[in-house]
Amino acid sequence: MSGKGAPVLRAEDKPDASGLRVVIVAGEWHEQISDGMIAGATRALDESGADYSLVRVPGSFELPVACKVALEAGADAVVALGVIIRGGTPHFEFVSSAATDGLTRVALDTGKPVGFGVLTLDDEQQGIDRAGLPGSREDKGFEAADAAIRTALVLKALRG
Repeated sequence: MSGKGAPVLRAEDKPDASGLRVVIVAGEWHEQISDGMIAGATRALDESGADYSLVRVPGSFELPVACKVALEAGADAVVALGVIIRGGTPHFEFVSSAATDGLTRVALDTGKPVGFGVLTLDDEQQGIDRAGLPGSREDKGFEAADAAIRTALVLKALRG
C-alpha cells in the first residue's frame, strides 16, 4: 500500500462546497469496507458544506451508469465507492477494468467530476487498511469525496 506522495491537507485548506450537490454512489459488496468508505465520504462532504445524498447499487460494475444518471439529473459531482477483491478467476480484471473505464468515460462525457473510490484489492485486509475504519492507515472514502468537491470547485471557477 502506498500513501506516499499524498497531499497534506491543512484545516485552512478545507474547501467550501456550499451550494454543490454531490451524490455518493456505493456498491453493496464487502459491507464493512464499503460502510467505512461511505462514512469517510460523508465526513468530507459534511466538513465542506456540500449537499449530498447516498444511493446504493449492487456492485462496482453498476457504478458508472448510476453515476452518469446522477450527474445528468443535476448533481455537480459524484463519489463512486466500490470494493473489488481478487479471486481465482479473471472476473476481477473484467469488473475492475469496466468500473475504471466506465467512470472515466462518465467524467469526460458529462464534464463533471467523479471521485474515484473503487478499491481493487488482493485480499480483504487491504480494504480494511484503506477504508477509514479504526486502525486503518488510509481513508479512501474521504479522499474520493474531497477530490470530487475540489475538482467541482476548480471546474466552476474555470467556467466562470
